[in-house]
Amino acid sequence: MKKRLTEYWMHRFLPKSVVLGMDMIVVAITFVFTYFLRFNLEWLNVDVSTMYMQTGLVSLVYLIFFLGFKPFSGVIRHTTFHDGLLIVKANLSATIFMLLVSMGGRSFDGMRSFTIPYSVIIVQLFLVTFLLIALRVAIKVVYHRMMAPAQGVPVAIFGAGSLGMTTMEVLRRNKRPNYRVVAFMDDLSSLKGKAIDGVKVVGGVDAIGRLVALGCQELIISVHPKNLAPGLKNKLANRALELGIKVKEAPDSEEWIEGSFGAHQIREVKVEDLLERSLIDIHMDRIAEGLAGSVVMVTGAAGSIGSEIVRQIISFEPKLLLLVDQAESALYDLQNEIKERDYKGSYHAIVTDVSNRHRMTHFFDKYRPTHVFHAAAYKHVPLMEEQPYEAVRVNIGSCKTVADLSIKYGVSKFVMVSTDKAVNPTNVMGASKRICEMYVQGLASQEGIRTQFVTTRFGNVLGSNGSVVPLFQRQIRLGGPVCVTHKEITRYFMTIPEACRLVLEAGFMGQGGEIYLFDMGSPVKIYELAKKMIRLHGLVPYEDIDIKVVGLRPGEKLYEELLANKENTQPTHHEKIMIAKVRSVVFKEVQKAVESLLYSIDEEGEDILVAQMKALVPEFVSNNSVYAKLDPPKQQVKVE
Repeated sequence: MKKRLTEYWMHRFLPKSVVLGMDMIVVAITFVFTYFLRFNLEWLNVDVSTMYMQTGLVSLVYLIFFLGFKPFSGVIRHTTFHDGLLIVKANLSATIFMLLVSMGGRSFDGMRSFTIPYSVIIVQLFLVTFLLIALRVAIKVVYHRMMAPAQGVPVAIFGAGSLGMTTMEVLRRNKRPNYRVVAFMDDLSSLKGKAIDGVKVVGGVDAIGRLVALGCQELIISVHPKNLAPGLKNKLANRALELGIKVKEAPDSEEWIEGSFGAHQIREVKVEDLLERSLIDIHMDRIAEGLAGSVVMVTGAAGSIGSEIVRQIISFEPKLLLLVDQAESALYDLQNEIKERDYKGSYHAIVTDVSNRHRMTHFFDKYRPTHVFHAAAYKHVPLMEEQPYEAVRVNIGSCKTVADLSIKYGVSKFVMVSTDKAVNPTNVMGASKRICEMYVQGLASQEGIRTQFVTTRFGNVLGSNGSVVPLFQRQIRLGGPVCVTHKEITRYFMTIPEACRLVLEAGFMGQGGEIYLFDMGSPVKIYELAKKMIRLHGLVPYEDIDIKVVGLRPGEKLYEELLANKENTQPTHHEKIMIAKVRSVVFKEVQKAVESLLYSIDEEGEDILVAQMKALVPEFVSNNSVYAKLDPPKQQVKVE
């Protein structure tokens, strides 16, 4: 019976006319009761005919103001503070009007019958207001008690503000899956121990252990990001995950779809949300001005960084956007994505090897780019350690080709994407990127060069192709083990969109020759990251998913650096972007060494190639690599 009644009321709403009729009955009955109360409930002292006429007058007045303020238009089962406020406004307006009418009755003989005792009018106001609100609250409580799932998923909401209360209302309306809000959490001490719509506030972050006793399975963070103290989300999530409680997040009001918030918008907290650093915001005015009317070439456009640079650039609608990459399928996917975005600007996808000077000369001559973002490179350390030939050919060869052509064809800005692995490199990939930095830096120092060469250097980006996060996600989906190379290994992280915004900002900040460093925050232990990702999937490390330490890969560092030991930095106008003061290079020497290196890829073996790289980059000391034999004995490094 309850099930049928529940299903019936779930899909039935009282018409507004019925609600208005109920309200008017309450008004009439309350007036009659108040009238008799005024005369001590003695029937003989009441002029019944006058009372009936005045009841009709009061009902008419309330009806007029109810029709004006429409307190009957809301859905009673979902009554909110706004609905109560409308009732107060309508009743107060009707009361003021009736007081004026009663005053008129005392002043004019023709209105004597409309003279209502002031006490009746005032008491009527409070009684009607109380009863109308109480009626709605009672219906709401009964409805939610009937609708409340007996076996729903018990959840807690962190944030007892407006977003938290909205989240609770959304969860109560949502039936698939079923949720039961069992507790609120809030760091505001004055709320501790109080209840919100029948749900108790158990305390702040320190009270999270109480959620276990309540059987809570999920915690939903419902606080505007700007109101979250730095590190609070991370601390909260870590504590919850350690207790086996899933962590989710409600969208901020700015993210609601078409102004409304549905339960489907509550999402799992992602690992990038738990970075132990504050996200960097960028003002894009300078970038928009720089890209206006420009022809922009992005090399490596189909890669993780290149594709995000493209996504951000199209919002500025340059004159022409050139997407250059040798990965045909990935470039095709990017092209389709741009079409789906209904981008109205001009763009052209070019499938080619960026290190092929003949082909790149053709495209520079045909399209005459004004801005070049060079993101084309091989990036995987173990693969490049096994194949130095490709690191030299693609990373160094493409950089030299595109940089030289940028000068020849009068490119205004050349922005190269580098890496923290270029600092004191311990592997072939990092050394190849350091050589690229040196070549670009040397070009920028030449007189008469109009092209402004800028280098950007940052650490790992979360979610990039082949990076640790998607690798761990895949391993978790397959049931483990999650493979970590070393328990103490750390890396700097930022999100892909954030990294690319910084690339664009630095590109239009520089005047030429700078190497920009980004504030990457604190380094993250990969081992701890693995445990956190397992918990985010609702699993327990070493119980549901094993973690296996497999040893450092060839050329891999324990700790990445953003700045070499002999370097220092100077600030820019952006607090999160710094300029590295690197050792100066003699361009003629670098140019000669680079040309010799590129010539050697078709003539020499891999040992000779790496030896030449070490000669050009003296700080390149191999780690856990076969090429350590090329280093002086005292420089060889081995990490167990």
